[in-house]
Amino acid sequence: MASRRSYHQYCGLASGLDVIGERWTLLIVRELLMGPARYSDILANLPGIGTNLLAERLKFLVAKGVARQVDVRGTGAQLAYGLTEAGEELRPLILELARWGMEFVGDLSPEDTVRPHWGFLAIEAMLDQERVAPDIAESYEFQVDDQVFHIETADGQARAVKGEATDPAMHAKTDAATFVQIGSGRLTPLMAMVTGRLILEGDMDAVVRCCDLLGLDAGTDAAGIAGAR
Repeated sequence: MASRRSYHQYCGLASGLDVIGERWTLLIVRELLMGPARYSDILANLPGIGTNLLAERLKFLVAKGVARQVDVRGTGAQLAYGLTEAGEELRPLILELARWGMEFVGDLSPEDTVRPHWGFLAIEAMLDQERVAPDIAESYEFQVDDQVFHIETADGQARAVKGEATDPAMHAKTDAATFVQIGSGRLTPLMAMVTGRLILEGDMDAVVRCCDLLGLDAGTDAAGIAGAR
């Protein structure tokens, strides 16, 4: 690890990039933002990284206090990796970077990997707290392939939550690639519904509020979605 490249600049930004600026490192952190993950699962979700490189990156993150090994069963037989408090501090930075990066999402190529659990972080990145209706408490549920998560709104705040919602006002079902394309603005909810790539169920007003909360254009689509339903 002593031979790793460094910017050798006495600056907070440069020092931070010395830790997380190497290729693949932020994507490893993205995987750990979902919760502790086994080495094999991280490797499976990052095709192309190579097992030796992943091992080196994880070892470095642990040494820097960004990640730590976790005994998921309390037996020492199955270790995973999780984020430390310092690692969790990267969450808002990564979410903002993910939000910014949506502007550059292109067409899905055969070489591209997409995972449904990335949709949870996409939802976190897209949430606009300033658009939360202050007097409405409800939830919006998303099923992206085999992953389920939801948004809860209450007391003028919204948060993304893993797992199913209790009596959601809206339920959306789609695949991971379609989810990314809707989130990036390359595909509207209406067109996704018309082409059979998105199923929306629930109260129409809740659908519009959810779209607004995520910064999706539901203005002209709202009537169309209602008609499609």
